Amino acid sequence: MAHFKTAPEDVVPFGQKLAFGSGSLANQLLPAALGIFMVILVLALKMNPLLAGLLAALPRLMDAIIDPIMGYISDNTRSRWGRRKPYIFLGSIISGLTFMVMWQLYPENSQTYNFFYFLSLSMLFYIGYTIFAAPLIGLGYEMSPDYHERTRLMAVSQWMGQIAWMIAPWFWVIIYDQRFYSTAPEGARNLSIWVGGLCMILGIMPALFCKEMELPEIIGKSKLSVKDLAANTKEFIGAIKQTVTCKPFMKLCGATFLIFNGFQTIAQFAFFIIIFYLFKGDTTAAGQWPAWFGTISAVATAILVIPVITFISQKIGKKNAFVVATLISMIGYALKWWGFNPANPWLMFLPIPFLSFGIGGLFTLMMSMTADVCDLDELNNGTRREGTFGAVYWWMVKLGTAVALLTSGAVLNWVGFDQNITVQSAETITHLRMADIIIPIITGIVAILVMWKYDVTEEKAHEIREALILRRGEMKIQEENKD
Repeated sequence: MAHFKTAPEDVVPFGQKLAFGSGSLANQLLPAALGIFMVILVLALKMNPLLAGLLAALPRLMDAIIDPIMGYISDNTRSRWGRRKPYIFLGSIISGLTFMVMWQLYPENSQTYNFFYFLSLSMLFYIGYTIFAAPLIGLGYEMSPDYHERTRLMAVSQWMGQIAWMIAPWFWVIIYDQRFYSTAPEGARNLSIWVGGLCMILGIMPALFCKEMELPEIIGKSKLSVKDLAANTKEFIGAIKQTVTCKPFMKLCGATFLIFNGFQTIAQFAFFIIIFYLFKGDTTAAGQWPAWFGTISAVATAILVIPVITFISQKIGKKNAFVVATLISMIGYALKWWGFNPANPWLMFLPIPFLSFGIGGLFTLMMSMTADVCDLDELNNGTRREGTFGAVYWWMVKLGTAVALLTSGAVLNWVGFDQNITVQSAETITHLRMADIIIPIITGIVAILVMWKYDVTEEKAHEIREALILRRGEMKIQEENKD
């Protein structure tokens, strides 16, 4: 395999890597915290589970619709501050403030009031979150044109993002610990202010300190205005079609959907297995073990998986590194059978260094490979559409989450899990443990098959870059001659 040395001008300064990573931490912390806080609606505010389900689903449906639109807007914006950074700044402010306000809920309010209060602010939160997140992803794709520097940038980004998953499991502990707050709603109201404020500060860092790609004016920019709405709509639809017909990109989306879907489907199973298998349904005895399991998984991803995968990808290529990471994760999933042992709860941490390679390797590599595909798209279509690619990619991730939540519930029902009893049957626990292992292994195998013929190698990426440099140079000369 050919290896090309990263040119000094292609290296993203470490300060910019940290700034982009700060944005990624905010981008991960908001949904991580939201997942913990949502339980408060049912358990502490006594909201009907159906209404709580609607509050979870309706804003996400809107989010899935506006994501590609925001990506297109970001790709085609003209401003003195850039096409990404103004939105990142504005979106971080909106999402942070609305996260604070939407959790100012009180049990004495009627269920109807709390439902519509939360729904309206949640809609506004997701609008702000999309304004922030879609351009942020596009910014990351364009910060370096180098094959390996992109992976190093995404490694820093994912490393910092894992901090969110280290601390989020403890929000539940803090909210319900009466040494901190007398009631859970009070804990949610107070903690949401800290979380929202922190995410605002972290979120504006990329807007202040990161540098966007400078390209000839004619590359990939349409005039956005109400007057040109019809033309913009037509171009938006065309951009989506071009994106979803890019075969290498759809392989990345397909593999991500499978790996993430498999992971998300069984994500809550570990919680149930710890409580109902290791501790026989005794939640008091289970204590903080589930939180520690989530935190240690994130720590293993940050300090082990991301550095190792970054190193491996520079030696054998990104696709091959993905295959290796997925295979290692399968070992971890298989080890769960012996790791979850009622005689020794500490063994639950045994599989973590292996299974963490699945998600940790996935997003580090896929984000980097999507940046390579953006170059291929420019070569084929003459446009830069990082925002659109990022929006479609994360739409696929969100689709995977939705399917996984549905599948997870179906599996729990199939194995005979009964939420109303403390001690589950031996057959139910056995089937649940088998599903916890088999599902992510199957989706991992299929993901490897999907990626098997992915062909944007380091050598091909270098050839694409050289062709783009030549084309951009010719465009610049044409612009100068016009003047």
